[in-house]
Amino acid sequence: ITTDTALPLEQRLLIVSNELTTWIERHQPDAIAVERVFSQHNVSTVMGTAQAAAVALLAAASAGIPVALHTPTEVKAAVSGSGRANKAQVGAMVARLLRLDAPPKPADAADALALAICHLWRGPAQDRLQAAVARQASTR
Repeated sequence: ITTDTALPLEQRLLIVSNELTTWIERHQPDAIAVERVFSQHNVSTVMGTAQAAAVALLAAASAGIPVALHTPTEVKAAVSGSGRANKAQVGAMVARLLRLDAPPKPADAADALALAICHLWRGPAQDRLQAAVARQASTR
């Protein structure tokens, strides 16, 4: 989803919300994975990304779809074996895993696919851990 950077923030977030809602209605996903946003360096970039992530969380919650949050390190490790992989390495591994001729462009597309792959692999394990913790808590 892209928005015109000249628009006010609230209008840009509304566009993101509307597009996500349409996408959810069209594709009816079983779950939505969102990258957990944090950074020590570029605060303005993190703020925009966090605001868009919050819109995704709200859209999923409104549709009753479970959400999983994964850190960038988890995503990189899931697809490349290293939590310190760079964008080129992640893109190359996404292409390899999905049997693509070349890494997806732009790099954000490769990142989104890497997040989906990470969730497909890690999601069931996280679900089992949460269920075990809930069972343990109910026996106390």
